Amino acid sequence: MMVLISILTWILLLAGSFFAVVGGIGIVRLPEFFSRLHGGGITDTLGAGLIIAGLLFQGELSLVTVKLLMILFFLMVTSPTSCHALAKSAMTQGFKPVLEVDTLDTNKS
Repeated sequence: MMVLISILTWILLLAGSFFAVVGGIGIVRLPEFFSRLHGGGITDTLGAGLIIAGLLFQGELSLVTVKLLMILFFLMVTSPTSCHALAKSAMTQGFKPVLEVDTLDTNKS
C-alpha cells in the first residue's frame, strides 16, 4: 500500500511541477498581457494544487494534512481572484486585449 501511495505522490508532484514550469514558460512566451495573465494564472493554480495534493498523501492523517488543506483552499480562492482583479484593473485603466495576434507573418514592412 505504501508503494502505491508513493507512486501516486510522485505522479502528482511531477504533474504539478510540469504545469508550474509550463506556466512560467507561458508567461515569457505568450504575446500580450491578457494571454500571459491567463496562461500564468491557470497553470499556477493547477500546478500548486497538484503539488499540494501530492503532499497530502505523504502527510497521512495529521495536523500537517489539515494545514495543507487550508493552504489549498486559500490558494484556490486567492489565485483566480487576484488574476481576475489584475485583468479588471488593466481594463479599467484602458488597456484593451489584442483580439488578433499575427505571429506567423514576420515579413511585415
